[in-house]
Amino acid sequence: MNKKILITGSNGLLGQKLVYRLLNQPGVTIIASSKGPNRLLKQDGYTYLPLDITDANAVDSAIAQFQPDVVINTAAMTNVDACETAVDECHKMNVYAVQYIVNALKKQSNNPQLIHLSTDFIFDGNNGPYKETDFPYPPKSVYSESKFESEKVVKESGIRWTILRTVLVYGVVDNMSRSNIVLWAKDSLSNAKKINVVDDQFRTPTLAEDLAEGCVLAALKGATGIYHISGKDFMSILEMVYKIADFWHLDKSLITPSKTNQIGQPAQRPLRTGFILDKAMNELGYNPHSFTDGLAIVDKQLKEKQK
Repeated sequence: MNKKILITGSNGLLGQKLVYRLLNQPGVTIIASSKGPNRLLKQDGYTYLPLDITDANAVDSAIAQFQPDVVINTAAMTNVDACETAVDECHKMNVYAVQYIVNALKKQSNNPQLIHLSTDFIFDGNNGPYKETDFPYPPKSVYSESKFESEKVVKESGIRWTILRTVLVYGVVDNMSRSNIVLWAKDSLSNAKKINVVDDQFRTPTLAEDLAEGCVLAALKGATGIYHISGKDFMSILEMVYKIADFWHLDKSLITPSKTNQIGQPAQRPLRTGFILDKAMNELGYNPHSFTDGLAIVDKQLKEKQK
């Protein structure tokens, strides 16, 4: 089996994990693409293509040039609060760009598959954890609504499509430009910084390697439809941060439990999400790490980067 896989957003957390994971996969040709120069430390074994997915002509050209069997669209504007003010930019990245990818793939004769990454934020958070058949009803944030709209674009595309929804992704990458919940909590507590952490938001946090594995399984199996891909441990954000503090032996007295309505985040968050993973486990063979095992993987990678 030979597959040509084009990854958008390859400089991001998931994108980098996908490149490194697929480098070990026989029979796969990788085209990594992202806006600007390649930020991965390893720059051989794949083709890198600078690509702005908000440029319809550039997307058309890239798809026509490489004619991928699979496109894994990891590129998105995911800073939930920034989306509240950068509304146009959010919709360009999260909705219009998805339409450009769909339009380009429709022109190909090789029946390509689009794997599109989505989010638990397309649910209102009133009764999580959620399964794939639960009806999406997003909270009133610009980000949530943009991802809800992007799913509609994919579902109505007429091409072979897969939507992989995920939850609160964490991990370590090369030349990191953004933090995540685990690194933020670890760094803050390591520097004796007091932090407010919500105790009324519940999630199933996802190790980036696990999410990449879910993408690869869907690509290699040609699986279509919606799959929930996250960690398997359901907990509050506060419990998560306590576990981070315990793992690295940090001072938990620096953590102040808070309510969502006390911390003044610009964008509304769903309170209780998290995913039921039965479908992904049964159909894809997906088997995520525990949260504690995920922290051990992060710890090992951080130590390697310090060498």
